[in-house]
Amino acid sequence: MSESVSLPNAGRFFEIRFESIGGLGAHAAGQVLATAAVVRMGLNGAHFSSYGSEKKGSLVRSFVRLGPADRPIRTSAPVETPDAIVVFHAALLRNPATLAGLKKDGTFIYNAPPGLVPEELAALPRTARVIRVDALGIAVKEQSRPNAVLLGTLCGAFPFLDAGQVLEALSEEFTGRHPEAVASNERAFRCGATQFEALAGVGRAEGDLPATLSEPAWGYETQPIGGIIPEPGNTVWNDLSASRTGWLPVLDRAKCIHCGLCDLVCPDLCLVWGDGEDGGKFERELMGVDYRYCKGCLRCVESCPTGALAKEAETPGLADGLRVPLFPDVIG
Repeated sequence: MSESVSLPNAGRFFEIRFESIGGLGAHAAGQVLATAAVVRMGLNGAHFSSYGSEKKGSLVRSFVRLGPADRPIRTSAPVETPDAIVVFHAALLRNPATLAGLKKDGTFIYNAPPGLVPEELAALPRTARVIRVDALGIAVKEQSRPNAVLLGTLCGAFPFLDAGQVLEALSEEFTGRHPEAVASNERAFRCGATQFEALAGVGRAEGDLPATLSEPAWGYETQPIGGIIPEPGNTVWNDLSASRTGWLPVLDRAKCIHCGLCDLVCPDLCLVWGDGEDGGKFERELMGVDYRYCKGCLRCVESCPTGALAKEAETPGLADGLRVPLFPDVIG
């Protein structure tokens, strides 16, 4: 174990919140970071995650709290006012809770390819540091996962987090169970530590952002009369786009024979069918995909006999540009 390092905010804990969805490795990232800090860097540390059903696409928050060796950590409360927020999936930027509580001098790291800055980030503090890294693109290239990339970026943004020690802890985590992933994780981590972009002039808010409520928005005293469900998860208003982990099925209608095999295997019924063109060969034709309901499982791509449905990396605006609405008269 190395000598204890000095935290950048003397006198208080350094707190990090990972915002993610199931399947991207946020829980493992928090576990690795806290282990490296405690076992290898001589810090006090605590880590735990908050999530519902353990399935791909469900919301996950992972919390890491670090302190000097002589200061015990006596709280296990969620990190509500973080020094750093790390966002694993760009779809989460649409949720104000993702940004909530960031300090005015905090750091906001998010996973996205180069391009336009999402307008939602204007809600960040004007004085906050904003960092963008194409974690998914790097992970795909290096045959790793976004968590290794984002851990590297976090260490690159905060030099007190010893990159060598964190990388050793990451490798140790996988050596026993998945030794074949160690080398690819190391490459992804090193890319993440250097291949990120600091963005200027993003936030417009003044001061610290308010924290989210620690209590549920609805309870037995505050729920709407009649047991109304304000945000139903099983109706046309449901949105599965945050379940995707970087890939979309994209339809080439010129190759499609409208056989319907894709529709048989689609678990979310997100494929849109319409009447065939006048005099056409097919009575019903596949028109496209409503990506609002597509979680990116790619079963349709696997089953397509002609290659009409192909796997493509999801870039900003691609889903909105290609989307064919299932319910055009109900929602936008």
